[in-house]
Amino acid sequence: MIRGRPPSPATDRTSRRRSRRVIERHEPGRAPEGGPAAGPELAGVPLAELHVHLEATAAPALVRRLAARNGVEIPPGTIDGDRYVWHDFLDFLQTFDRAMTVVRSAEDYRDITAEYLDACAAEGAIYVELTASADHADQTGLPYGDMIAGIAQGIDDARAASGIESRILVTAVRDFGTERAEWVARTAAGQPHRYVTGFGLAGDEAGFPPAPYARAFEIAHAAGLGLTCHAGEWAGPESVRGALELRVSRLGHGVRAVEDPGLVRELAERGTVLEVCPTSNVVLGAYPDYAAHPFPLLRAAGVRLTLGSDDPPYWEASVGGEYAVARREWGLDDAALRAITRTAVEAAFVPDDLRSTLLAQIQH
Repeated sequence: MIRGRPPSPATDRTSRRRSRRVIERHEPGRAPEGGPAAGPELAGVPLAELHVHLEATAAPALVRRLAARNGVEIPPGTIDGDRYVWHDFLDFLQTFDRAMTVVRSAEDYRDITAEYLDACAAEGAIYVELTASADHADQTGLPYGDMIAGIAQGIDDARAASGIESRILVTAVRDFGTERAEWVARTAAGQPHRYVTGFGLAGDEAGFPPAPYARAFEIAHAAGLGLTCHAGEWAGPESVRGALELRVSRLGHGVRAVEDPGLVRELAERGTVLEVCPTSNVVLGAYPDYAAHPFPLLRAAGVRLTLGSDDPPYWEASVGGEYAVARREWGLDDAALRAITRTAVEAAFVPDDLRSTLLAQIQH
């Protein structure tokens, strides 16, 4: 395939918004009242995160610094003061696309990576898996290899500073089509890096079901990459079932599986791990509040769960904050929180020697 640039999804997203249910936030730019905040109650509990979009970890202040360094303007309507501007899920995706236009170099990726990992380490994280978008780098003219080199440098710098470990999960954006997803998979397979250990599919799952992307997952699987797929966030159980056909071991979100008891039993039997992002689900309006979130029901049914912040500065979240939510809202004690971390490490796309090292850090 001729490489080219991915088409801008803005027009398609706008047209789909007219025909689909629009999920409005209770207050744009604010986390839920009483929302996540890591505190001393988590002291001594090691944390691990499998679901966070690297580019979306850049806070508005960092985006401003990158724009100034690169001599580019931040597109209007992206940032207001110290907050990103958006009103619903599809609008959030467009704000993210606009913010990403200022990220132009390996150095930019290094800074985003190191700053985020340093913040996670300060909360007690021992491992973070970073989801990186090759499409968004390509849109600004940055070669895939340069993007990965920048992220790898950030990982190395953060490890040197705090001991935190990290790996990279390269994601395709379903909105850009199946050919682009296959390009991302082929690129990751053809330019292997020891820190690139996984492949996934993100974007607007309700508008783009998983089945047509099967070839991209086959390419990634053949290259030895771990597989995950966003499903069961904005589409229902059928989205989860479709993703399971792609030979994934994990699902991004996956929480709407709770609407199908048979599917919940299947997830528990398979041992499929759900990368759950409670604050993202609540702030975006998938669930009205933490009390309505299905995390406790899924956990009680034996489904393996982890906690992630998804796109943290967009709703003032953090990995430590998500653990704090699980303690405060659902009563998880230290042992239960450690079990969440253990599940994340067991499901992480890492070599066995690193997994063993990380598991040893979870012991009392």
